[in-house]
Amino acid sequence: MRISFVRPLAGALSLCALAACSGADSSSQQAAGIVKVDTTAATASSMGVLGPLATATAATTSTTNSFATYDFANGTRLPEKATLSIGAATFQPDASVAYVPVKLDHATPNTVIARVITVNGTDANKAISGYQYKATEAVVVFRPNDPLVQTVAVPILSAADGQQFSLKLREAPWGANQGTASATVTANASATPTPAATSGFRNARTFRNYGALQYEMTKDTMHWSPTGWSDAWSTQLSHGRAQVANGETGLYLDETLYPGVEAPLRYTDEGLVFHTQKLASPITYNGTAYNYGSVVLSGHNTTSTQIGYGQYEWVAKMPSRRGSWPAFWLISTSGWPPEIDVYEGFGYQSYWDFDRHISATIHGGSGGVRSFQNGVIIQAEQAYGMSGLTQGYHRYAVDIGPEYITWFLDGREVYQSVNPFKGHRWYPIMNVAVKTTSAYDDGSGDMIVKSFRAWQN
Repeated sequence: MRISFVRPLAGALSLCALAACSGADSSSQQAAGIVKVDTTAATASSMGVLGPLATATAATTSTTNSFATYDFANGTRLPEKATLSIGAATFQPDASVAYVPVKLDHATPNTVIARVITVNGTDANKAISGYQYKATEAVVVFRPNDPLVQTVAVPILSAADGQQFSLKLREAPWGANQGTASATVTANASATPTPAATSGFRNARTFRNYGALQYEMTKDTMHWSPTGWSDAWSTQLSHGRAQVANGETGLYLDETLYPGVEAPLRYTDEGLVFHTQKLASPITYNGTAYNYGSVVLSGHNTTSTQIGYGQYEWVAKMPSRRGSWPAFWLISTSGWPPEIDVYEGFGYQSYWDFDRHISATIHGGSGGVRSFQNGVIIQAEQAYGMSGLTQGYHRYAVDIGPEYITWFLDGREVYQSVNPFKGHRWYPIMNVAVKTTSAYDDGSGDMIVKSFRAWQN
């Protein structure tokens, strides 16, 4: 999420053209002929995620690591992101489908997601959707070690020789640099048709634990105190109760220290409630007056929650209130950075949709100095058919392995990054920050955590 002395920009906002992130809802996507080129055909089709035109065939998970010999300089360096481009394509006029390549220029250290859409031609030979071809929108997913070329299948209706249309990016790709954003697709009777990419892509992983259960949150096992101890979480961060450098306007509260505030933490039949609030009277901390109350549980002194390689999983319902900033994140026990953000909800950003947006970020560096930040914000409904994160409970998980860090939502892989943090041990943080000057009374500002577990490999 963030440590106060260096302010990470929210997730990786530059990777997503925010004006286009909201996109269409599922019904309008279906009408537009959206294709999810996400090679998990068997799993995703049963979820209603993949259209019938996805052309990449799932293959056995690759065991190759393109970055096995890369020097991560003790977690301070990361391989360069790949550049994604649309390639020109040809098809036979009497064909029923045209295959359009989407390419990476080199192996990617992280998952890349791109939305593409067909566009009518512009000259005398233009092809028009509904007449010469079927309008198609696709989400293309490259995972680490996938082949560098995928194809989007566009149905052809009745094209004449020489007619053209285009395939273009709807916005900058998530997790990659942007290369050629648009390319022409041409009916050409004398050319060899662009072939379909049909193999080499791996299945999305399904979350499972590989090690021994080390910690499980229950009403009986969950304890907290102002500073925490071996079996109790801390109600403040390792450096205190405020995050001034983040621009946060909320103070991390503990009702034992600030009597009269609404309880920031309480157990109910639904789970552990992380309650944020606008304060009736300001509270001054380190010379600054705070008008809002945030809430955090940090495991920096709670050794039972700390793991090296292994898995963390939260089951939670997200807040919906504008200005709330919920997060599940991990900090190295040796100090910040590094940091792994499992989930953040950037409710202080106007574009953020709590029901549909997810994020995944890593921060590298050492000694309090960040040397890189890499990650994505994903419109999960468009990319994976997942939504309703404020409406019910969903599973947020991460698997930290020696080679890769993999993020999951509801048991399905949504992002992966090469792991530059060899040999680190992690402690978890779960919190809802506040970053607003508003009335802070729309929707719910509370996050409810039903369960939390940690497995040590």
